[in-house]
Amino acid sequence: MWPVDKIARLCYDHFRNLPKRGKPELGREWTLLAAVVEVRENPNGEKIELKVVSLGTGTKCIGRTAMSPKGDILNDSHAEIIARRGCVRYLMEQLRLAVLGESNALFCPAEEVGKWKVHPEVSFVFFTSHTPCGDASIIPMMESPSQPCPMVKMEDDEGEGSDTPDTPDTALKRRVEWQEEQANKRHRADQQTHQAVGRPGEEMRTCSPPPAEKAHPVGDPCKASETPETGAREGDVAKERQAPDVHRTGAKSVPGEACDPKAPGVRYHNTGVLRVKPGRGEPTLSLACSDKMARWAVLGFQGALLSHYLQEAIYFRAVITGKCPYSQHAMQRALCNRCAQVTDLPPGFSIHPPELLQSSLEFAHSQAQTQHSHQSHKGRVSPCGAAISWCAVPNQPLDVTANGYKQGITKKAVGTPLARSLISKVELFHIFQTVVTATSNVLLPSSLRERELQTYWDYKQAAGAYQQAWQQLRTQVFSLWPRSPRELLQFR
Repeated sequence: MWPVDKIARLCYDHFRNLPKRGKPELGREWTLLAAVVEVRENPNGEKIELKVVSLGTGTKCIGRTAMSPKGDILNDSHAEIIARRGCVRYLMEQLRLAVLGESNALFCPAEEVGKWKVHPEVSFVFFTSHTPCGDASIIPMMESPSQPCPMVKMEDDEGEGSDTPDTPDTALKRRVEWQEEQANKRHRADQQTHQAVGRPGEEMRTCSPPPAEKAHPVGDPCKASETPETGAREGDVAKERQAPDVHRTGAKSVPGEACDPKAPGVRYHNTGVLRVKPGRGEPTLSLACSDKMARWAVLGFQGALLSHYLQEAIYFRAVITGKCPYSQHAMQRALCNRCAQVTDLPPGFSIHPPELLQSSLEFAHSQAQTQHSHQSHKGRVSPCGAAISWCAVPNQPLDVTANGYKQGITKKAVGTPLARSLISKVELFHIFQTVVTATSNVLLPSSLRERELQTYWDYKQAAGAYQQAWQQLRTQVFSLWPRSPRELLQFR
């Protein structure tokens, strides 16, 4: 059993102890929090040490036109992605210590020459204060939307953005609107769902009609039997069918996927489809956190670069969500079921669905709590524009960004190393290169010795097993996953 509240409190306390810079303004701004917790167990399986090794906050993404071919801007600053990138930075530092012979490093030598593995007593848990954006956040409204998550007070808690979930005001408005619908309109709503697909002159024209066994509106009985019900309760499915409405996500279906019907109530969204996060006035190329986390359950969260050195991918044993609107069925559907049947993965990769759990403790800076404590003279409630990254490394563990660059930099500094986030692609690439340099020739993985590698793209593509696993996942499940333009990955 995972100590879910203990882990949630550990993450919240860690955030509270960070410097003020980048944190939301109390009573006016809200943000999301995510963290990676390293767990050490004794031979009896008892959790003897819990340590936050990476923490992130943030709600924003940049549009596709702002993406940089230098790899020096953060495209996706949602908390879950910030926390994962910070953890990659931590893993690279631990790997560097291992190749230098540090005995207390996270990694130990694997059976294959030049490969490493995480010590067997160590595992990782992912914590997020809110359900991931995209598919996992399309859940039924079963509680009073005026205050969906009464806060659980934490000891010594002084009350310490963007894919925007429903606010209490909009949720309440939506509930009232639904109640005004007469029961005899239900059948007509179902008809409208089918008529909306492909209707001339509407947004649907840019999307495909729902595939027969892939995209289903919430509450469709076909969806419940689509995949094995591992960890999902039938009661959750029944509640979805009875729910007057669903919490909605701002993430839009990727090109080629079925567009949302936007019919009244629970049939507003399709489920099980890939989505991209909304940008500020223009589309993004950033996949929803639900989709990225589903991919981690197959490819691991270490990424392609670290895969050169690892005998096995690194997976999260559990995903713990803070107190918020939550559906076990939706989380299971979004993070586990879609990839459950992937086959023909190369050695070192397998299906590792995380255990899905929820804490009873809510983040003090959640949107619901900020709305609840808001005072009108402070202006409207809005998502915090900054993103915080902290990871357990000895040098510069804290990194605060805004709009993809270091917070506070001048326009003149944009494009220089001074403006880069420490978890940007190019910075992580340079850290990885220091690991390669520190590795003796006899212990250098064969994938790094076979041909001359120069660019970020070269190193990623040379991670053969990782690329094979990703190809299997893309072919079998995520065929519509957008590809990053190659010209954005040619930096050194």
